[in-house]
Amino acid sequence: MTDLSKSHRILFFNTLAFVVCFACWTLNGVLVTFLTDRGIFEWTVVETGWLLGIPILTGSIMRLPMGILTDKFGGKPVFSCLLILSSIPLFLLPFAYSFWTFAILSFLFGMVGTSFAIGVGYTSVYYPKEWQGRALGIFGMGNSGAALTTFLAPSLLTKFSESDPENGWKWLPVIYGSALLVMGIVFLVFTKNKKVEAQSKTVSQLLKPLQRARVWRFGLYYFLVFGSFVAFSQWLLPNFLNVYHTTLVMGGLFAALFSLPSGVIRAYGGFLSDKFGARKVMYWVLSSSVILSFLLMFPKMDITTSGSGLVASKAGTVTKVSENEIVVGGKTYPITQEDKDAVHNQYFPSKKSWQEVVVEQNQQVQKKDLLAEGITQIHFEANMWVYLVLVILIGAAWGIGSAAVYKHIPDYFPNEVGVIGGMVGLLGGLGGFFGPIIFGYLLSFTGLWTSSWMFILVVSLICLIWMHRVVVSLMKEKSPEYAKDMDRKH
Repeated sequence: MTDLSKSHRILFFNTLAFVVCFACWTLNGVLVTFLTDRGIFEWTVVETGWLLGIPILTGSIMRLPMGILTDKFGGKPVFSCLLILSSIPLFLLPFAYSFWTFAILSFLFGMVGTSFAIGVGYTSVYYPKEWQGRALGIFGMGNSGAALTTFLAPSLLTKFSESDPENGWKWLPVIYGSALLVMGIVFLVFTKNKKVEAQSKTVSQLLKPLQRARVWRFGLYYFLVFGSFVAFSQWLLPNFLNVYHTTLVMGGLFAALFSLPSGVIRAYGGFLSDKFGARKVMYWVLSSSVILSFLLMFPKMDITTSGSGLVASKAGTVTKVSENEIVVGGKTYPITQEDKDAVHNQYFPSKKSWQEVVVEQNQQVQKKDLLAEGITQIHFEANMWVYLVLVILIGAAWGIGSAAVYKHIPDYFPNEVGVIGGMVGLLGGLGGFFGPIIFGYLLSFTGLWTSSWMFILVVSLICLIWMHRVVVSLMKEKSPEYAKDMDRKH
């Protein structure tokens, strides 16, 4: 077997394991919603929110230590242990009897979210630099496992509950736990261990690269492209329900249309990063995020505001007031009427303007006094299908960007891929955890569902400006020959 064939085999099992892990990581989104909806557990809204977020939080904050372990011991033992040990809390979940027992078990099986940091370190050591973008992109496709849970888990829960409405749900965590256990055994049998060829380092030495601003910049990129993907996977459903009044099924389908392509297209993002350079790809991604979030931030609206009014050009007495005109001192002022039959544009903002009389007959007016108030009404339909297309496009851009971010890491930190990948993944995961919380506060403060896109616009601009300033600075410091080589190294 050639080295590349061996690498492809490792990539296959890595990606398969990541699919299973990501499906389990998002299990609570469906399971907790089902249990509260059926009244099986009487959790408050706050408790429900915590149960939805606890696995995401665990899988995020633990990525860094798991990345360190991967660098020290290799991917096979770490990934195998994660898969097998994480199955235990899922097997115990049917015995949960309160919020706290469910929360503790959710915290434990949320560890499967760290699989990304492990898989990145394990995959990268098997591939040469010219292949790493594609390999990491293909591995990253495993986050489409979330779509498996979205599509399959509700149907399974409904089927299991037909014969036993109270306890039927307990089969689902058992099935997911069995999938983790089987995958862990398969991983032990069919993969070989390999770690970075470097001197053994202490934990403090492994953490030293985190002092570099570059790591935090990559983390901010990933906070945007991956954290926003996770956040909007949860946020889009209530968005469609409240703004466009879709059914629950249709809203869920639209949310899936956002999340599935974003996950699958990561492999293409890796290919583009290998071919054109990760820096160029990030320019495209961040620029697309700026443009698309700008287009998405305009809310569905009807705004009535002051328009062009009618003022007296000279002093005099109002001698006539009708729907069509006002006469002052012998001078006639035509009045613009409201067009009540005007048709709104489906795709672009449209407006209509009219004037309403504010004076009375025989009233004395001075020069520049207001005779008729101007009124302008602006309508924007924010067409649902256009909105959906833009949402899918920005999701796809983020999917490409997720692969491009991780293409940088082996180039800059070849001997600390696990720890740096873990730190970047941690920041991205925190974006998924805090994103809906931030969106909720923004919605409460502004009253606009599109305020979430305003936040994304700001973050996208910060990322783009920061990256561009770094690139310009490097090009000024280095020779033109170095600038030509930056596509590969930055």
